[in-house]
Amino acid sequence: MRALKIAATGMSAQQMRVETISNNLANMSTTGYNARRAEFADLHYQQLIRPGTVNASDGTVLPTGVQLGLGVRPAAVSIHLEQGSLAVTGNDLDLAINGTGFFQVTLPSGQIAYTRDGALKRTAEGLIVTSDGYPVSPEITIPDDARSISINAEGEVYAYFTDTEEAQLLGQFDLASFTNAKGLEAIGSNLFVETEASGAALVSTAGLDGLGLLRQGYLESSSVDAVREITELIEAQRGYEMNAKVISAADQMMGATTQVR
Repeated sequence: MRALKIAATGMSAQQMRVETISNNLANMSTTGYNARRAEFADLHYQQLIRPGTVNASDGTVLPTGVQLGLGVRPAAVSIHLEQGSLAVTGNDLDLAINGTGFFQVTLPSGQIAYTRDGALKRTAEGLIVTSDGYPVSPEITIPDDARSISINAEGEVYAYFTDTEEAQLLGQFDLASFTNAKGLEAIGSNLFVETEASGAALVSTAGLDGLGLLRQGYLESSSVDAVREITELIEAQRGYEMNAKVISAADQMMGATTQVR
Protein backbone atom coordinates (compact mmCIF):
# COMPACT_ATOMS: atom_id res chain seq x y z
CA MET A 1 0.00 0.00 0.00
CA ARG A 2 1.60 3.27 -1.21
CA ALA A 3 -0.01 5.32 1.56
CA LEU A 4 2.31 3.77 4.16
CA LYS A 5 5.48 4.84 2.36
CA ILE A 6 4.07 8.24 1.38
CA ALA A 7 3.04 9.06 4.95
CA ALA A 8 6.43 7.87 6.20
CA THR A 9 8.16 10.42 3.95
CA GLY A 10 5.79 13.07 5.31
CA MET A 11 6.68 12.21 8.90
CA SER A 12 10.39 12.32 8.07
CA ALA A 13 9.95 15.75 6.44
CA GLN A 14 8.10 17.18 9.43
CA GLN A 15 10.74 15.74 11.76
CA MET A 16 13.45 17.60 9.81
CA ARG A 17 11.37 20.76 9.98
CA VAL A 18 11.10 20.42 13.77
CA GLU A 19 14.87 19.85 14.04
CA THR A 20 15.51 23.01 12.02
CA ILE A 21 13.11 25.03 14.19
CA SER A 22 14.69 23.67 17.38
CA ASN A 23 18.13 24.77 16.17
CA ASN A 24 16.76 28.27 15.49
CA LEU A 25 15.23 28.51 18.96
CA ALA A 26 18.44 27.20 20.55
CA ASN A 27 20.33 30.06 18.87
CA MET A 28 17.96 32.87 19.86
CA SER A 29 20.76 34.51 21.84
CA THR A 30 23.62 33.71 19.42
CA THR A 31 25.33 36.84 18.13
CA GLY A 32 24.78 37.39 14.41
CA TYR A 33 22.79 34.16 13.93
CA ASN A 34 20.38 33.97 10.99
CA ALA A 35 17.37 31.64 11.07
CA ARG A 36 17.28 28.58 8.81
CA ARG A 37 14.27 27.27 6.90
CA ALA A 38 13.65 23.68 5.81
CA GLU A 39 12.42 23.45 2.22
CA PHE A 40 10.81 20.41 0.58
CA ALA A 41 9.90 19.10 -2.87
CA ASP A 42 7.49 16.39 -4.00
CA LEU A 43 8.88 13.05 -5.15
CA HIS A 44 8.42 11.39 -8.52
CA TYR A 45 4.95 10.56 -9.80
CA GLN A 46 3.77 7.22 -11.03
CA GLN A 47 2.12 7.83 -14.40
CA LEU A 48 -0.75 5.35 -14.60
CA ILE A 49 -2.34 7.32 -17.42
CA ARG A 50 -0.34 10.19 -18.88
CA PRO A 51 -2.10 13.49 -19.59
CA GLY A 52 -2.74 13.89 -23.31
CA THR A 53 -3.00 10.15 -23.92
CA VAL A 54 -5.33 9.25 -26.78
CA ASN A 55 -8.41 7.35 -25.67
CA ALA A 56 -8.35 4.08 -27.62
CA SER A 57 -12.14 3.78 -27.80
CA ASP A 58 -13.03 7.04 -29.54
CA GLY A 59 -9.70 8.76 -30.23
CA THR A 60 -10.23 11.71 -27.88
CA VAL A 61 -7.33 13.14 -25.88
CA LEU A 62 -7.51 12.70 -22.10
CA PRO A 63 -7.27 16.17 -20.46
CA THR A 64 -5.71 15.10 -17.15
CA GLY A 65 -4.63 11.49 -16.81
CA VAL A 66 -3.83 9.59 -13.59
CA GLN A 67 -0.67 10.60 -11.73
CA LEU A 68 0.04 9.20 -8.25
CA GLY A 69 2.54 11.09 -6.11
CA LEU A 70 5.07 9.11 -4.09
CA GLY A 71 5.67 11.51 -1.21
CA VAL A 72 8.01 14.34 -0.23
CA ARG A 73 11.77 14.84 0.09
CA PRO A 74 14.04 17.48 1.66
CA ALA A 75 15.15 20.02 -0.95
CA ALA A 76 17.26 22.41 1.14
CA VAL A 77 17.80 23.99 4.53
CA SER A 78 18.49 27.56 3.53
CA ILE A 79 19.67 30.47 5.65
CA HIS A 80 17.37 33.48 5.87
CA LEU A 81 19.77 36.41 5.58
CA GLU A 82 18.27 39.22 7.61
CA GLN A 83 19.81 42.06 9.61
CA GLY A 84 19.44 41.46 13.33
CA SER A 85 18.81 44.31 15.71
CA LEU A 86 21.87 46.09 17.12
CA ALA A 87 22.32 45.83 20.89
CA VAL A 88 24.41 48.37 22.78
CA THR A 89 27.31 46.90 24.77
CA GLY A 90 29.72 49.81 25.14
CA ASN A 91 32.76 47.54 24.73
CA ASP A 92 35.59 48.90 22.57
CA LEU A 93 36.07 45.59 20.73
CA ASP A 94 32.40 44.85 20.08
CA LEU A 95 31.60 45.51 16.41
CA ALA A 96 28.33 45.18 14.54
CA ILE A 97 27.94 45.27 10.75
CA ASN A 98 25.05 47.57 9.93
CA GLY A 99 24.27 46.18 6.49
CA THR A 100 25.72 43.38 4.39
CA GLY A 101 29.16 41.84 4.74
CA PHE A 102 31.25 39.45 6.81
CA PHE A 103 34.40 39.74 8.92
CA GLN A 104 37.33 37.63 7.76
CA VAL A 105 38.86 35.16 10.20
CA THR A 106 42.02 33.06 9.81
CA LEU A 107 41.60 29.47 10.97
CA PRO A 108 44.52 27.42 12.40
CA SER A 109 44.77 25.64 9.03
CA GLY A 110 45.35 28.96 7.31
CA GLN A 111 41.93 28.87 5.63
CA ILE A 112 39.86 32.05 5.68
CA ALA A 113 36.43 31.82 7.31
CA TYR A 114 33.71 34.45 7.52
CA THR A 115 31.46 35.63 10.33
CA ARG A 116 29.09 38.38 11.38
CA ASP A 117 29.91 37.83 15.05
CA GLY A 118 31.78 40.96 16.08
CA ALA A 119 32.35 40.04 19.74
CA LEU A 120 36.12 40.44 19.40
CA LYS A 121 38.76 39.95 22.07
CA ARG A 122 42.41 40.84 22.70
CA THR A 123 45.17 38.33 23.38
CA ALA A 124 48.08 38.80 25.79
CA GLU A 125 50.15 39.96 22.83
CA GLY A 126 47.49 42.51 21.85
CA LEU A 127 46.25 40.63 18.76
CA ILE A 128 42.55 41.12 17.98
CA VAL A 129 40.84 37.71 17.78
CA THR A 130 37.39 36.11 17.91
CA SER A 131 35.93 34.49 21.03
CA ASP A 132 37.52 31.20 19.88
CA GLY A 133 40.96 32.81 19.57
CA TYR A 134 41.06 33.02 15.75
CA PRO A 135 42.78 36.20 14.50
CA VAL A 136 40.68 38.61 12.48
CA SER A 137 42.10 39.26 9.01
CA PRO A 138 43.92 41.52 8.34
CA GLU A 139 45.67 41.06 11.67
CA ILE A 140 45.75 44.10 13.96
CA THR A 141 47.76 44.28 17.18
CA ILE A 142 47.00 46.77 19.95
CA PRO A 143 50.14 48.11 21.73
CA ASP A 144 50.43 47.37 25.44
CA ASP A 145 50.60 51.06 26.36
CA ALA A 146 47.43 52.02 24.48
CA ARG A 147 44.87 53.45 26.90
CA SER A 148 41.92 53.08 24.52
CA ILE A 149 41.03 52.32 20.92
CA SER A 150 38.51 53.72 18.49
CA ILE A 151 37.07 52.03 15.39
CA ASN A 152 35.25 54.19 12.86
CA ALA A 153 32.47 53.20 10.47
CA GLU A 154 34.97 52.30 7.72
CA GLY A 155 36.83 49.87 9.99
CA GLU A 156 39.91 52.00 10.72
CA VAL A 157 41.35 51.13 14.14
CA TYR A 158 42.99 53.98 16.09
CA ALA A 159 44.85 53.77 19.40
CA TYR A 160 45.16 56.55 21.96
CA PHE A 161 48.18 56.85 24.25
CA THR A 162 48.75 58.68 27.52
CA ASP A 163 51.74 60.74 26.33
CA THR A 164 50.15 62.04 23.12
CA GLU A 165 46.81 63.47 22.07
CA GLU A 166 46.97 62.37 18.45
CA ALA A 167 45.56 58.93 17.67
CA GLN A 168 47.72 56.33 15.92
CA LEU A 169 46.26 54.29 13.04
CA LEU A 170 46.84 50.58 13.72
CA GLY A 171 45.10 49.09 10.68
CA GLN A 172 41.75 48.65 9.03
CA PHE A 173 39.18 45.86 9.00
CA ASP A 174 37.89 44.86 5.57
CA LEU A 175 34.56 43.19 4.90
CA ALA A 176 33.74 40.39 2.47
CA SER A 177 30.62 39.82 0.41
CA PHE A 178 29.46 36.99 -1.85
CA THR A 179 27.39 36.71 -5.00
CA ASN A 180 25.31 34.02 -3.27
CA ALA A 181 25.80 34.29 0.48
CA LYS A 182 23.20 31.55 1.02
CA GLY A 183 25.66 29.14 -0.59
CA LEU A 184 28.18 29.51 2.26
CA GLU A 185 28.91 26.40 4.33
CA ALA A 186 28.34 26.78 8.07
CA ILE A 187 31.07 25.10 10.14
CA GLY A 188 29.91 26.13 13.61
CA SER A 189 31.15 28.80 16.03
CA ASN A 190 29.33 31.42 13.91
CA LEU A 191 31.75 30.74 11.04
CA PHE A 192 31.21 30.11 7.34
CA VAL A 193 33.54 29.02 4.54
CA GLU A 194 33.09 29.73 0.86
CA THR A 195 31.93 27.07 -1.59
CA GLU A 196 31.45 26.84 -5.32
CA ALA A 197 27.82 27.79 -4.75
CA SER A 198 28.69 30.98 -2.88
CA GLY A 199 31.41 32.08 -5.26
CA ALA A 200 34.68 33.73 -4.29
CA ALA A 201 34.76 36.41 -1.60
CA LEU A 202 34.63 40.01 -2.76
CA VAL A 203 36.71 41.97 -0.24
CA SER A 204 36.36 45.72 0.10
CA THR A 205 36.23 48.58 2.61
CA ALA A 206 33.15 48.93 4.81
CA GLY A 207 30.68 51.32 3.23
CA LEU A 208 31.87 50.65 -0.32
CA ASP A 209 30.57 48.25 -2.99
CA GLY A 210 27.28 47.76 -1.19
CA LEU A 211 28.87 46.70 2.11
CA GLY A 212 27.54 47.86 5.46
CA LEU A 213 29.20 50.16 7.97
CA LEU A 214 30.72 49.16 11.31
CA ARG A 215 29.31 50.25 14.65
CA GLN A 216 31.70 50.15 17.61
CA GLY A 217 30.19 49.25 20.95
CA TYR A 218 27.33 47.28 19.40
CA LEU A 219 26.61 43.61 18.66
CA GLU A 220 24.16 42.20 16.13
CA SER A 221 21.46 40.14 17.82
CA SER A 222 20.04 36.91 16.41
CA SER A 223 17.39 37.43 13.73
CA VAL A 224 15.27 34.53 15.03
CA ASP A 225 11.60 35.51 15.47
CA ALA A 226 10.40 33.44 18.44
CA VAL A 227 6.69 33.90 17.64
CA ARG A 228 7.15 32.75 14.05
CA GLU A 229 9.22 29.76 15.15
CA ILE A 230 6.60 28.64 17.68
CA THR A 231 3.87 28.97 15.03
CA GLU A 232 5.85 26.84 12.60
CA LEU A 233 6.59 24.33 15.37
CA ILE A 234 2.86 23.86 15.96
CA GLU A 235 2.26 23.46 12.21
CA ALA A 236 5.04 20.86 11.96
CA GLN A 237 3.65 18.97 14.95
CA ARG A 238 0.18 18.88 13.41
CA GLY A 239 1.61 17.75 10.07
CA TYR A 240 3.49 14.92 11.80
CA GLU A 241 0.34 13.82 13.63
CA MET A 242 -1.74 13.82 10.42
CA ASN A 243 0.81 11.69 8.59
CA ALA A 244 0.84 9.30 11.55
CA LYS A 245 -2.96 9.05 11.27
CA VAL A 246 -2.62 8.18 7.59
CA ILE A 247 -0.34 5.27 8.52
CA SER A 248 -2.84 4.16 11.16
CA ALA A 249 -5.72 4.35 8.66
CA ALA A 250 -3.75 2.42 6.02
CA ASP A 251 -2.90 -0.24 8.60
CA GLN A 252 -6.58 -0.62 9.49
CA MET A 253 -7.48 -0.93 5.80
CA MET A 254 -4.88 -3.67 5.35
CA GLY A 255 -6.24 -5.39 8.45
CA ALA A 256 -9.74 -5.28 6.99
CA THR A 257 -8.43 -6.79 3.75
CA THR A 258 -6.83 -9.75 5.52
CA GLN A 259 -10.09 -10.48 7.36
CA VAL A 260 -12.12 -10.76 4.15
CA ARG A 261 -13.34 -14.32 3.60
